[in-house]
Amino acid sequence: MLKEIWEQPRAVTDTTLGRVSLDSGKVFLGEMEIADEELKRAESINIAACGTSWHAALTGKYMIERLARLPVDVDYASEYRYRDPIAGPDALGLLITQSGETADTLAAQREMKALGLKTVAICNVVGAMVAREAHGAIYTHAGPEIGVASTKAFTAQLTALFLLAMKLGQLRGHLDKARSVELMEELGRVPAKIEEVLKGRSAQLEALAKEFATARDFLYLGRGIHFPIALEGALKLKEISYIHAEGYPAGEMKHGPNALIDETLPVVVLATRDEADPASKLRYEKTLSNIQEVTARSGRVIAVATEGDATIGELVEHVITIPPAPELLAPLIEIVPLQLLAYYIAVRRGCDVDQPRNLAKSVTVE
Repeated sequence: MLKEIWEQPRAVTDTTLGRVSLDSGKVFLGEMEIADEELKRAESINIAACGTSWHAALTGKYMIERLARLPVDVDYASEYRYRDPIAGPDALGLLITQSGETADTLAAQREMKALGLKTVAICNVVGAMVAREAHGAIYTHAGPEIGVASTKAFTAQLTALFLLAMKLGQLRGHLDKARSVELMEELGRVPAKIEEVLKGRSAQLEALAKEFATARDFLYLGRGIHFPIALEGALKLKEISYIHAEGYPAGEMKHGPNALIDETLPVVVLATRDEADPASKLRYEKTLSNIQEVTARSGRVIAVATEGDATIGELVEHVITIPPAPELLAPLIEIVPLQLLAYYIAVRRGCDVDQPRNLAKSVTVE
């Protein structure tokens, strides 16, 4: 698992390679059998996925809606068939899966096709069933992922979703050349920023793991596009350390979870900000307010914040900083310290991080 966490800069680079023009900012998705005109006509997107891929789907929803102004519904693949889904004639189906063989995701894909939807698969395994049955595939080039808890496949999925969001935004006229080139340049900087976190924060996270390895529960909080990353951080800890962890929208704390907070509860808060984005700065201010609510109740806060943020260090016990990035790309970087924290806690607890109990890498049965 640690090896695959460290392979994430390469996974992001390889998933981007050959798909973008740095001169024009245009995105080229060569494996797609759906014509650009059909993609342009899409009026909505229905995404189905499981586990970590579902968290990628939730993150992708923010990317697509922001860059392409296209409504997105996200379903657990295991629930999609059973809710009698409604799909318009110009909806597009999107399946996200590392293995491409997940039984529930394949069943959701077949339901979409039965409803008349064209389907696209984001998949890490060339020639997998989900890609063969789709009208187009976007392969993530993460390389084989052996650890049961997905890490590099997740960041590669986020990269693929960002490229798809850009492609749709360009086709629908919401992204001009200047903005496209700017976003491509920012995406090109992400691998180096991930590497900076890996090299510069590992020792700090190992020390934090020593302090919090005996905790019985964890709470992870995020707002907006950072909420799915909170969910993914909690899932990583659950999967490999067997500590109960829950991801929650930071704004929902008053609606129940505040009752859980005491001096024994570690609360991991995603509190990054994009200085160029007014909406991001507003969410950051709201998140600071949530942090103050936690500390007022003696909760122990571990904050993931942007480098140069002097304010947050005065409020919380522990701060893990990441390099600044645009709001839509920050998730690719901020997930890395959460993966490392889960890994080091699990190792300290003596757990088998690569083969967690009761779990399989590819869930091929319902």
